Amino acid sequence: MDIRAWNERYRSRERPAEDLDAAPTPLLIEIAQKLPPGKALDLACGAGRNALWLAANGWSVTAVDGASSAIRILRDRASERHFKIDAHVADLETGEYEIAAAAWDLVVICYYLQRDLFAPAKRGVAPGGILLAIVHITEPGEEPTSHRLRPGELRQYFQRWEVLYNHEGSPGDAAHKRLVAEIVARQPASR
Repeated sequence: MDIRAWNERYRSRERPAEDLDAAPTPLLIEIAQKLPPGKALDLACGAGRNALWLAANGWSVTAVDGASSAIRILRDRASERHFKIDAHVADLETGEYEIAAAAWDLVVICYYLQRDLFAPAKRGVAPGGILLAIVHITEPGEEPTSHRLRPGELRQYFQRWEVLYNHEGSPGDAAHKRLVAEIVARQPASR
């Protein structure tokens, strides 16, 4: 991930307004509405569309992104709405944010792929908690890249977890057009 490029995109408002003002991820809404609000961690949160929705719905939210300009937008929006969101600028690829073990009722990683982030994110989920991940996958004939998994690959990261939802194909999110893999998995109640 090129943090400088993302910073510039957010700073210059190069990202279309509908991108910055996009509704939260539909799958997140569907899942979070079924859970009692607790502690949520939104990794690679961007300008905070999911973090803001969670905060509005009673969750105690921590949001992390490497782009300082995105975090600035999130903080401004949270302040306007009188939401308390613990927002951090941290490069996830270099481990600048340490995910506390068994601390989160819900961990969200939407449209961001960092293969070595799955293990610490899973460790961060409290027993009985949920991890929701959405990543882009390769189109037919494409090879996997650092930004796209092979079909079927995301599920492999959640062996021994209770998979509540697993989908591959078109996203249910108007903000994205590429094929996705989506998973919602529950940390076993006893480790």
